[in-house]
This record gives sequence, structure tokens and C-alpha cells, in this order.
Amino acid sequence: MKLFVGLGNPGPKYAGNRHNIGFMALDRIAKDHGFAPWRGKFQGAVTEGRLGREKVILLKPETFMNLSGQSVGEAMRFYKLTPDDITVFHDELDLAPGKCRVKQAGGHAGHNGLRSLHAHIGPDYARVRLGIGHPGNKNAVSSYVLRDFAKADQDWLEDVLRGCSDGAVDLAEGDSGKFMNAIGRRVNPPRSSATQPKPEPTPSATPAPEKPATPEDTRSPLQKLMDKFT
Repeated sequence: MKLFVGLGNPGPKYAGNRHNIGFMALDRIAKDHGFAPWRGKFQGAVTEGRLGREKVILLKPETFMNLSGQSVGEAMRFYKLTPDDITVFHDELDLAPGKCRVKQAGGHAGHNGLRSLHAHIGPDYARVRLGIGHPGNKNAVSSYVLRDFAKADQDWLEDVLRGCSDGAVDLAEGDSGKFMNAIGRRVNPPRSSATQPKPEPTPSATPAPEKPATPEDTRSPLQKLMDKFT
């Protein structure tokens, strides 16, 4: 059994925030893979289903971001899981919008949701780091992550969420490389054959062979005159 956790803040006020991309990823996985209806449990919203061979629990903590670890710790203990069974989807300031990385264990890099998880279950869980970009000024971070994605972000955001859903089975089965490839195919799709360079056109006709050059006449004038009468 695996536990996928999406980080965010509860309620419609925060639903479209950059900080809620983890919630968005789980919502797309649940919808596309036919998970059961969401229900309240573990101070959060929970649903369950199957991804390939794995039974997977999806959890969106509703304790607000900086207390997310309370909800995750409660669920982990209930299902008798270890941090190795847990994968957390969260926003990542240090990755450009549309970029994604999978990481096993490590620090929290100041992310309040991860900081809370460290306090309740330790650092040894996996993370799906979903890039949202950085505002460029650390003093602007709080207002930046708590603002909705801009209209210009919608295309790449949709591609990333669809990619997370496409690769969810691979992620549940432990193949993070295939999961990343699934996102890559959405964000940077391969060119279609229609965009390939056209071959050089074949000449419509074979050019006529060149006529052989006429040999140069090296006879003297007297010899040419004598040849006329012989």
C-alpha cells in the first residue's frame, strides 16, 4: 500500500493558489483513475483506489499547510506504513514553472508543509517537486504562493497535472523515471511527422549528356590548302 499526499490549504479561497498545486495533482489522479469519492478522515480528505498493482491512499491534509504533518502522521500510523511508503506532491519555488523533479528524502528547504512533515514523520519520504517559479524577492514569496495561478500559467499547469495522472501508475510501482517521462511527454510533446524537414526534391528529368568537345585543328595554313586538292 502507498500513501500519496498533496499539500495545500483547504477551502475555495485557496483552491487556485500556487501553494495548492499538490491538491490539484491528487484531484486529477483521483478523477482520471476512478478513485472512490473523497471523505473526511485524518484531519483531511481521503480517497482510495488502485494504481496498477498497488492499492493507493490519496490524502489532502485540511489542517492548513504549516500543520500538514499532523494529518500525514495520523494516516501513516493508522495504515501501519513507513515514510518509504509515502510520496508528497508539493509546490517548489526553486524549479521553473512546468518543471518537475522526484526526490527521495532530504531537507525541507524552508517549505512550511515539508517542515511540518519532518517534525511528525521524519525526512525519509519521497517528494514530487512541482515547479512554480520564484518571484525573485524572498520578501514576496508568501504573497506569491498564496495567489492564484495566472491565466498565462494555465496551459503548462494543465500539462503538468495531466502528466502526473498519466505517470501515477509508474510512480506507485516505484518507477520514477517513467513517471518523469510521462510528464515530459505532456509538457514537451515530441514533434509530429508533419513537422519533419522535407526531403530534397528529385530532379524531374535527367540532364542531357554534354557533347564531346571538337578536337583543335593544329594543321598549318599550307597543309590545309594542300589537303583541299588531295
